[in-house]
Amino acid sequence: MDERLISGKETPEDLATSSALRPRRLEDYIGQPRVKENLATAITAARGREEALDHVLLYGPPGLGKTTLAHIIANEMNAEIVTSSGPALERAGDLVGLLTNLKSGSVFFIDEIHRLPRIVEEYLYSAMEDYSVDFMIDKGAFAKSIKLPVAPFTLVGATTRAGKLTAPLRERFGIFYHLDFYPDEELVKIVNRSAGILGVPVVAEGAEEIARRSRGTPRIANRLLRRVRDYAEVKGDGTINREVADLALKAQGVDHRGLDELDRKLLRTIIDFYQGGPVGVQAMAATLNEEADTLEDMVEPFLLKIGFLSRTPSGRKATPLAYQHFNLIPGQTGAAGQANLFE
Repeated sequence: MDERLISGKETPEDLATSSALRPRRLEDYIGQPRVKENLATAITAARGREEALDHVLLYGPPGLGKTTLAHIIANEMNAEIVTSSGPALERAGDLVGLLTNLKSGSVFFIDEIHRLPRIVEEYLYSAMEDYSVDFMIDKGAFAKSIKLPVAPFTLVGATTRAGKLTAPLRERFGIFYHLDFYPDEELVKIVNRSAGILGVPVVAEGAEEIARRSRGTPRIANRLLRRVRDYAEVKGDGTINREVADLALKAQGVDHRGLDELDRKLLRTIIDFYQGGPVGVQAMAATLNEEADTLEDMVEPFLLKIGFLSRTPSGRKATPLAYQHFNLIPGQTGAAGQANLFE
């Protein structure tokens, strides 16, 4: 599948600009007020005791700021951060090497922690609890275990699928934070902050239009801002207003609710081919020629969030709001409403 403009997954372009746009202190972080307040309390307490912060698990859809919070934790604790990801830690030796080289108080950030191989994950248990690792060398009759000390550290794990974590690993985290989609008013603040950093003139209505189509996700808001900036510079006077934002995002296939072609295809498949549902995700994946995991991880969460899709024991159903989006009435199928996808 081609990379979607409104996907929460990080792209190479996002990586190139993330360091400039990423807030470095908790006071500069916009949104997630409950998480910010609780995290500030925990960090202040840990600094006061001169101890490493308890291990932190951050979970929620992609693009909501889990990586940003990991870096903020390191900055607030005045500690170095070592980053890796679950798929990258293929062998136990890779993990042990990273752990034994951590400095006291370091933050060890593992993205997609639910994808850690089980044999690698087990080495984390003693490191998180006892700050030591039992490492096996040799095999058979010559095998022996060596206990390697690990400096007190804070593990920050990030995942989009907390339910995929094994119970032994999940129970070793002392702090759990769920990051939810952002309301439009907070996304407007993020767009204005990013526009200021990028030197892009933006009026209030333009920022609101971008925020409204950003699917509650800061990473998408920043990505749409860059696309609208390009449009404003080439086909406008460089300033982002509502009209420019609307024209630019329509040209990118993003409608007024933040839906792209794949979102609309999924909803119309349910409406037109399955009479509104219910339909199983495997059947939808086959009809759309997409992976079922892609639909479950990258498409469904936002459609569920805005009430366009519902999950039932027998499958997915399109809601009356989805019909309304296409100017259809419940039970109506066919070509009606296709001309109004972007209205």
